[in-house]
Amino acid sequence: MIGAMRTPTRKTRLLVLFLLLSFLLTPAASARVNRQSPPPEAQSSPEAALQGALIAKVYFANTDDLNRLAGDLDVWEVDHAHGYLVAMVTSEQITGLQAAGYRVEVDARRTAAIGLRNVPLPGQTSGIPNFPCYRTVEETYASLARLAADHPKLAAWIDIGDSWEKVTPGGEPGYDLHALVLTNQSVPGPKPDFVLMAAIHAREYATAELAARFAEHLVEQYGVNPDVTWLLDHFKVHILPQANPDGRKIAETGDLWRKNTNPQGCKLLPGSWGTDLNRNSSFKWGGVGASTFGCDQTYRGKSAASEPETQAVQSYLAAIFPDRRGPADSDPAPLDSSGVFITLHSYWPLVLFPWGWQPGPAPNNAQLETLGRKFGFFNQYPVCQSGEPGCIYATSGTSDDWAYGDLGVAAYTFEVGTEFFQSCSVFENEILPDNLPALLYALKAARRPYQAPAGPDSLQVSVSAGQVQAGTPVLLTARADDTRYDSNGWGQEPVQAIVAARYSLEAPSWKGSAQTHPLDPADGDFDASQEDLSANLDTTGWAPGRHLIYVESRDAAGNWGVPSAVFLTITLEPPVFLPVIHYAPPAD
Repeated sequence: MIGAMRTPTRKTRLLVLFLLLSFLLTPAASARVNRQSPPPEAQSSPEAALQGALIAKVYFANTDDLNRLAGDLDVWEVDHAHGYLVAMVTSEQITGLQAAGYRVEVDARRTAAIGLRNVPLPGQTSGIPNFPCYRTVEETYASLARLAADHPKLAAWIDIGDSWEKVTPGGEPGYDLHALVLTNQSVPGPKPDFVLMAAIHAREYATAELAARFAEHLVEQYGVNPDVTWLLDHFKVHILPQANPDGRKIAETGDLWRKNTNPQGCKLLPGSWGTDLNRNSSFKWGGVGASTFGCDQTYRGKSAASEPETQAVQSYLAAIFPDRRGPADSDPAPLDSSGVFITLHSYWPLVLFPWGWQPGPAPNNAQLETLGRKFGFFNQYPVCQSGEPGCIYATSGTSDDWAYGDLGVAAYTFEVGTEFFQSCSVFENEILPDNLPALLYALKAARRPYQAPAGPDSLQVSVSAGQVQAGTPVLLTARADDTRYDSNGWGQEPVQAIVAARYSLEAPSWKGSAQTHPLDPADGDFDASQEDLSANLDTTGWAPGRHLIYVESRDAAGNWGVPSAVFLTITLEPPVFLPVIHYAPPAD
């Protein structure tokens, strides 16, 4: 196997060679476009654009070899089964890799597509040019601000900080970083929190739109869908749609920009400067999988949380989530911790969870796996620990490691799609429908993410009549299912028999005002991992109006799953039945 015979001394020389080549010949996206002019040093640099940039497969020897390469190269994909990564490199880097004993194969088709500028489709007047399904930074902000203005009792659009351009005099105006906060403000808290963040890497088009569509889905379905209704009544959702707006604005042109736009670490190469905001978080900053060279795509920044975007996100999350984890790496978060954090990335379909900074598992690994396998059931993505050998590659200073490591929050990365500039047809027909149910489940689990996902799902909750007079008997039915997990190749989740089910009226079972009542198994025995359930509701004395009925199920291990709900409306008067008049055609 190539590379297996390299000695430690040669590996050291190889690392030095990579750093030197990266400094001289970093493959850049085209010159920065949103600044009035690049630094003077950059204007005179001959390596300024994508000239010589290639997409290539680089075959690695083992996990340590992969992790070293991932810290220096712009890695797009990893194929562990065949032992190669896909990266954007220069021809000179390829020469250096080959001289060091690596097998490198250039992908001519993908190389030809580098640097193509986005051109609007015929008649296109909104969205990213050539990608009308994706809103620009300004359009995203305008849409979500309008959503909040139109639904002031459900939504608030708040400023949580500034981008690098905005805090730096002499450049472009820059942007505020915003969060859309969704909850029924008339229902008092405290409420569990779910945070969804997108576009921390600028070129990952699908992520910001997925976050915005999820927000719009929740608002549109409030009062229509019973689950969305109770979730916004009793939970709080925070959508951070553009975590790197300066960089995103460049990427909208068709530029493969990843980082923010701070040039301080890389003044020699236009198009290569910036800090990788997903290597800049303060937990385990500066470790494996993050570069010290400012022109690399994984540049970690000059210090932990050095970037204003990182500071804004960390401050916002720290104000939402109490710190429930001890100071030692081995300290678990308590099992009754609340809160879920998901950061959206692209590409290659994966559900990832901490740790990324080391191959060993996090102290809440079993619970993180269980919730991840729920997500995998919905989107059918492989579910694995980021730093685990064979998953992707090791990383440090990431936002999900920070959220879990500093605060004990159940934190995940969804890697969606198969391209940075994903086609609108794939987004609309695959990414969006596959991931909306997973995000909805994440919201349901936010009260007890380390406990509830181990329990059964309560499905197909329905009533025999959606509208009745008070006193009319109503049959409530549902299905309990303890089998809805899928790691897609990364282990099996234990499955138990259903042993109990309950319903409550108006409030979920954990609210002090809620009274619970049992549902019975339709076949007379609780003895299977999937059970049909029923209960007879006596609506005598129920007040007129619409009521919410919550259903939960418990398995033999004692785990209560997340609730599902159904509407039932009580009327003052009996329903009016108009006579049916059958039309008969006239006789000939």
